[in-house]
Amino acid sequence: MTDPASLALQQARSGKGLSDNEAYTLTQIEADRTDELLAAAAAVRDRRWPTTLTYSPKVFLPVTNLCRDRCTYCTFRRDPGQPGEWTMSPAEISDWSVRGRRLGCIEALMCLGDKPEVAFRGFKDLLGSYGCNSTAEYVALACRLALDEGLLPHTNAGLLSKDEMAMLRPLNVSMGLMLENLSPRLRGRGMPHAWAPDKEPSARLQMIEEAGQLRIPFTTGILIGIGETEAERIASLLAIRGLHRRYGHIQEVIVQNFRAKPETGMSEASEPGDDEMVRSVAIARLILGEETSLQAPPNLSPAAHRRLIHAGINDWGGISPLTMDYVNPEAPWPHIDRLAETCGEEGFDLVPRLPVYDEFLNDEFMAPAMTEAVAARSDTRIEASAS
Repeated sequence: MTDPASLALQQARSGKGLSDNEAYTLTQIEADRTDELLAAAAAVRDRRWPTTLTYSPKVFLPVTNLCRDRCTYCTFRRDPGQPGEWTMSPAEISDWSVRGRRLGCIEALMCLGDKPEVAFRGFKDLLGSYGCNSTAEYVALACRLALDEGLLPHTNAGLLSKDEMAMLRPLNVSMGLMLENLSPRLRGRGMPHAWAPDKEPSARLQMIEEAGQLRIPFTTGILIGIGETEAERIASLLAIRGLHRRYGHIQEVIVQNFRAKPETGMSEASEPGDDEMVRSVAIARLILGEETSLQAPPNLSPAAHRRLIHAGINDWGGISPLTMDYVNPEAPWPHIDRLAETCGEEGFDLVPRLPVYDEFLNDEFMAPAMTEAVAARSDTRIEASAS
C-alpha cells in the first residue's frame, strides 16, 4: 500500500491540491526522499511559472528602527538614544528615492518597527514636528515622497489597524506583514516573542484578514528556525492558504530562514541548514499550489540558490542596488548578473517585476492613483505569471 506522504505528493503533482490532513503527512517524508519532494514542488511551480523567475528591484527604506517589541533574534530595533537609533527624515526619504530610481529601482519598501510612538514619547514629539500624529501617518508621508520620485511603495510597517491600512491603501501598490508562525507557544516565557506584543498570532492573522477585506494585494510568510515545530509551520501555511482562498488577496508567500546574530538572545541558537530550508520551501509550494507566488530571500541562503529553484520558488523577492538588508545586515544581496546566470543555467530567465503582481492590477485591488503610478512604470512591467 502506498504511504500517505507518497499519496500526498501524487495528489499535489496532479494539480488537485492537498487537504489539511494531506499537508501534514508531508512531514513524514524522510531525508533520503528530499529529491522526490523537491521534484513534486517544482512540477507544481512549473504549471504556472515554467520559464521565469522574478525579483523586485527596490530601495529598502528603514523609516525608523525604533520599536516597542523585543524579539530575541532581532538586531534591527533600537531604543531612543541607543547607538544606531535612526528615523529617516523626509529629506533622506526623498534623496534615497531619487538615487534608487536612477539605479533602476521600482519598489520603495517601507520597513520599520512596530508602533514606537506607543512606547517612546520623544518619538511622538518627532512625528509632530513632521505634522504627523502617528507612525502610520508618517509612513503615508514617506509613501507620497517616494511616489513623487517615481517609485511604487510597498509598506511593511508591522501590525496596523484596519483604519491605518485603509489610509495607506491609496498610497501603496501592495502591503505586507510576516505571519512568522501561528503558534501562541512562541509568545511564552523564554520564547522569541515573549516580549513582543505585536507578534501575537491572532492579531497578525486579523490584520492579514482585514487586508483581504480592504482588497489590498498582500505579502506574508513564515519564519523558520525560531523554535517552532514542523507541524506548526504547516499550520501557519494552511492558515495563510485559508485566508487567500477566502479573500484572494495574498500575492506572495515568503519562506524565510532565521539567522543568528551577535548580541541577541538567540545568538547561540542553531540556524536552519540548507536541507531544512529547501524542504520547507518545497512543502510550502505543495501546500500553496500554483495559486500564490513563493519566494525565498537569496541573501539568506547564498549557497542554496539552485536547490531553492528546484524546491519550487518562482521569485527572489526584493533586491537592492542601493541599500542593504537592514534586518539582516550581515547578508549582502546577490549580484543580479550572477543570480541571472544561475537561473539561466537552471532553465529560467531572471526578470524584474513590480511590487504588485499583474493579477491584482485592476479596479478591485488598485486605488486609481496607484493604477496611474503603475502605468507610469510600464517600461519595467512584466507578466508575473509566465506563459
